Amino acid sequence: MSEFQFPSSIRSRPIYGKFEARAGKDCLMIADAEGAEAILDMVQKSDDSQEMMANTHIIYIPKHTEETYVEKLKALGARQFYLGVSYEASVPRLRHILTNAHMGLQVYLAGTEGVMGQAQREAIEAGIPHVAIQMEHRGSVARRMQCVHCKGITEDVITDPFICSHCGLNLFVRDHYSRRLAAFQGVRVDAEDHGNVPAQVELYK
Repeated sequence: MSEFQFPSSIRSRPIYGKFEARAGKDCLMIADAEGAEAILDMVQKSDDSQEMMANTHIIYIPKHTEETYVEKLKALGARQFYLGVSYEASVPRLRHILTNAHMGLQVYLAGTEGVMGQAQREAIEAGIPHVAIQMEHRGSVARRMQCVHCKGITEDVITDPFICSHCGLNLFVRDHYSRRLAAFQGVRVDAEDHGNVPAQVELYK
């Protein structure tokens, strides 16, 4: 299974739920990797999946899953289906959709925290109400981290501590999260005792 139950944490840490099909003039579904499972599960449970798909635009980024879910997603019959090589490559299309969106758009984000966070930021900046955005985590628990010292972003962090990909400092993985940056915050782990760096451990292990 690709589902993971995150332990309780501080207030700024995002909390993810389960998709619930909602009535709306249009739907935008964005997923990466195993996030496809959340879309497939919701549509399967929907009372009127054909009507939903007739008004749905799907943006899907396969990442390491490659072709595993592509044909299944296409078979849903969405009005538009876009296969992205990366989140960055999909941003122009996402922004175009959000710019031309009408009131009542329902947004569904699924997959990794990094992609969901960045897509949520785009939607909120475009004026989509927070209550119209649903997020369901699936797959990797890797984090998108910002170094508070150099402000650089390191993607797909899976160990604690980790090495900043920009300044090379050893950073502690914190649960403090910035919606503006769509990233968690990392602080130098040996700030008071340089060189005293604990052994890396895998997140949630």
